Amino acid sequence: MVLFFSPYIAAGGVLLILLLMCVVIVPQGYEYTLERFGRYIRTLQPGIHFIMPIVERIGAKVSLMETVLDVPSQDVITKDNAAVTVDGVVFFKVVEASKSAYKVANLQQAMLNLTMTNIRTVMGSMDLDELLSNREAINARLLVIVNGAAGHWGTQVTRIEIKDIRPPRDLVDSMARQMKAERDKRAAILEAEGEKQAQILRSEGAKRSMVLQAEGRLESAAKDAEARERLAKAEAVATKLLSEATRDGDAKALNYFVAQKYVEAITVLAQAPNQKVLLMPLDVANLAGTVTGITEIVKQTFSKGSGKQAPEKSVF
Repeated sequence: MVLFFSPYIAAGGVLLILLLMCVVIVPQGYEYTLERFGRYIRTLQPGIHFIMPIVERIGAKVSLMETVLDVPSQDVITKDNAAVTVDGVVFFKVVEASKSAYKVANLQQAMLNLTMTNIRTVMGSMDLDELLSNREAINARLLVIVNGAAGHWGTQVTRIEIKDIRPPRDLVDSMARQMKAERDKRAAILEAEGEKQAQILRSEGAKRSMVLQAEGRLESAAKDAEARERLAKAEAVATKLLSEATRDGDAKALNYFVAQKYVEAITVLAQAPNQKVLLMPLDVANLAGTVTGITEIVKQTFSKGSGKQAPEKSVF
């Protein structure tokens, strides 16, 4: 079977191919670079575009979406000569397609090497304790440094995160012992401070108690002195009255005074706790006379009040 091709059909096919080559559709999230005779002329935004086939062609198809790049683990020597293993992650996106396409050959590889070298630089200038406790500060410093260098490639670094910092096992054990010793030290200090405070409080309590006791004894002594003074004054008055009565020739008052002291002495002997039997070597007749004298004094007192004179009797 022989096939015959018309020149019109061939021309139509070529024209259709040229028309298809003139139409370029850029999807959302991408930008295409357009070259004319191999030279960059402009950037095609998302949408439909028409170009001149053969003369113009698409140079690079650049994604504008944010890219996540894992930073592999690497060993870092800190300022105090401690070896740690570090890994991380970088988030970046292209903001100028032409720079990312024509100013760097492999953007992801360049970003990876740039991040790894700056991680060693930043973390190598810090002590191990500072390295473990200031991860946010490390991330911020890395972001500033890497973003400044990547801007020349039309790329913006949005975030850099250190995922893990792994010191050697022996160093971890030493840090654990150091932390335990520090906690034991703080516990001992707190316990000593508590004991000190307790002793101070106990001393202040004892001091306050002694002061109160001394004040109580002082007040009691003052009251006792006042009572003794009043008693002495009362006895002085009684003695004065007795002296006056005796001077006037009235012996009954003296008998009353002697009888009162006599009875008080017997009362004290009777109330003694170690006395089971009370021996009273006294003259009953004299005791009766004393009581008679007391009775006479009472009668005389009442007789003076009523205006009658009671008959005198000797009490001796």
